[in-house]
Amino acid sequence: MLCDRCPCFVGAKNRAQSHMKSLGKTPSPTSNYTPKKESAPLWELGMLAGAGLKFDEALLTMSNHLPEALSVLYVSDYCYQCPPQLLLTVSPASGVQPANGSVVLSTRFTLSLQVVVGTGGADPVCSWSELYEERGHYVTSVRSASPGRENNTGSVTCARGMTKPPANCYLPLLVAFGVLLGIGGAFLLFTYVSRLDCTRSSRQNCPGLCRDSSSPARDGGTDSDVPRSPRLLSLDTFRGFSLTLMVFVNYGGGGYWFFQHAPWNGLTVADLVMPWFVFIIGTSIALAFNSLLKKGVKRVQLLRKMVWRTCVLMAIGVFFLNYGPADGPLSWRWARIPGVLQRLGFTYLVVALMHAHFSLPNLDGGESRRWAAGIWDIAEYWPEWIIMAALETLSLCLTFFLPVPGCPTGYLGPGGIGNYGKYENCTGGAAGYIDKWLLGANHIYHYPTCKELYKTTQPFDPEGILGTINSVVMAFLGLQAGKIILIYRKYPLRVLKRFLIWAVMLGIISAILTKFTRDEGFIPVNKNLWSLSFVTTLGCFSFLLLGLMFYVIDVRRWWNGRPFIYPGMNSILVYVGHSLLGTYFPFEWEIKDRASHYEVLAQDLLGASIWVFVSYLLYRKKFFLKI
Repeated sequence: MLCDRCPCFVGAKNRAQSHMKSLGKTPSPTSNYTPKKESAPLWELGMLAGAGLKFDEALLTMSNHLPEALSVLYVSDYCYQCPPQLLLTVSPASGVQPANGSVVLSTRFTLSLQVVVGTGGADPVCSWSELYEERGHYVTSVRSASPGRENNTGSVTCARGMTKPPANCYLPLLVAFGVLLGIGGAFLLFTYVSRLDCTRSSRQNCPGLCRDSSSPARDGGTDSDVPRSPRLLSLDTFRGFSLTLMVFVNYGGGGYWFFQHAPWNGLTVADLVMPWFVFIIGTSIALAFNSLLKKGVKRVQLLRKMVWRTCVLMAIGVFFLNYGPADGPLSWRWARIPGVLQRLGFTYLVVALMHAHFSLPNLDGGESRRWAAGIWDIAEYWPEWIIMAALETLSLCLTFFLPVPGCPTGYLGPGGIGNYGKYENCTGGAAGYIDKWLLGANHIYHYPTCKELYKTTQPFDPEGILGTINSVVMAFLGLQAGKIILIYRKYPLRVLKRFLIWAVMLGIISAILTKFTRDEGFIPVNKNLWSLSFVTTLGCFSFLLLGLMFYVIDVRRWWNGRPFIYPGMNSILVYVGHSLLGTYFPFEWEIKDRASHYEVLAQDLLGASIWVFVSYLLYRKKFFLKI
């Protein structure tokens, strides 16, 4: 028999399910493989069971030569402090004929398996850990260690082998990288040719190919597609890169597990994009407010603009992205209140209100005050640092000292079978408790990323109330980056040095908080909770990436930011559009081949590329959706 709730059976979800879950909707149930009769021959059973393997799946066949039934238990190495779960049972052998049983395994994480003979709480006779590879057929024969004494179960061996080699699951990524690299190279070649001075004959024969050498061009740029405004192009590029990556992972990320959010603690590529976006919000606030104040815009006008933008973002998040036409009329009884745009809107409001009050229209003069020159970007804004310290202290106090009924104080785990099942209903600790207390269980997310692996039953919202405090801190780090750019803009290398210093400091803080481990630290990196170590880690990455782009794009002008600069300048339209239209053609179609990542990866890359192209067309039309 099989364990119906074992996540080992679950292969990669289809894109529609991932998109529905991201919007807080109920996905369709995933069907599990039912093996053939256990008495079937091993080779026949393996062929029949493996015929329908999809990507991220492998086939394990257990061959029992013993006179007693055996049970196979498993636990994923990504499941922290989880007890072994039943994977399958195999009937006793019939004389010399072994009994066989097969099960489909997930190939996403390393699995630790145990074989137990008989019933009850017997000790495992053998155990092993292995990262099974995609579409491989594996076999384990369990027999007596003494030849000719199959009735003796006192000494048992488990011989593991392979009947079909696995496929290379990373080959589609390599092919996609080669295609994108080729397209990029062709584009750069065409751009280079288009910059050549045209001879008289070439102007006559191919006037559309070349451009007149007298036309103005920005150093390191190419043509009129590159903005020549004093905007910080690296910031638009960073925003566009984050948004493009966000669209790709929201569309499914080609079915690869590292393009999906971590089950609980840990970090994947998908976990990077939203913190980057929050960081960019803070940087944009510093640059925009400085420009507006220099133009004489009053702070009251800034306040009206901030409140309006926040209300619009929250309204779009609640009434457009948290439900769709397929859900029927919106009912407040089940409407999800938190969300990505709601968190971005509230984060923007808090940081913008604070900075509007303390911002200075003229940041020059830091070099003239030698005693404060090294910390000018901090000393001039000391009230903001006090506010941020107070907010972070509040967050830590609520997280570690708020009493939660039925849960240990300061619990940071996923609940379910985590911590050996002792705190089954404590998903998220204080963060989950606050959301259910203030918003109600029906108004938060019901499909957290830990649901499958940890078998949780409680709703938990990754955009919840307590985590929003650390989102504000993340935006404040971006605000600090903006201040550095404004104060030291005449000295680009000083900007880069300060970015590097901040990255190193935040990285050291992360190392201390996590103790260089995923689960054993004081405060593990956790995107669901937006833990302090998560903020410091992503803050470190943000300073490094923005600094790199600032040097390449704005200082050296080796790159003009294309194509990412286009979605970066129309971010709200691209985000809302990809969320509303993600389940429609050409962004999604019925996948015919789920045996490999090729078609799924092509679909998701095409969807992200379409939005980049749409934003390019809008840029050519000078259309920018702003709130």
